[in-house]
Amino acid sequence: MRGRGWLAGSTGLRYRLGVAARTVVAIGGGYGLSALVAATLSVWLPMTRVEAVVTGTLAAFVVYPCAVMGVFAARSLARAYAGLLVPAAVLGALLLVHLRTGVLP
Repeated sequence: MRGRGWLAGSTGLRYRLGVAARTVVAIGGGYGLSALVAATLSVWLPMTRVEAVVTGTLAAFVVYPCAVMGVFAARSLARAYAGLLVPAAVLGALLLVHLRTGVLP
């Protein structure tokens, strides 16, 4: 019964590495995206500072599980990366515009 472990066959190893890669992307990318949502909403929402921070934080609690589910629902790891990087780039640009210029909508 040699060769029946989790390393047996390239299909089993490839599957496990794919799941591990998606897990790392989901945890790290989801955290980064939800942090950007919280920060961006905190500075761009037209309400008092405290209300904007609370609203941004609550929105981040919704974004994180959605990002994790999106990573595991994506057809490929590249699409999972793109699904996190595109909104993160937009949110990062909005946050950078505010930090550089102080301009609000």
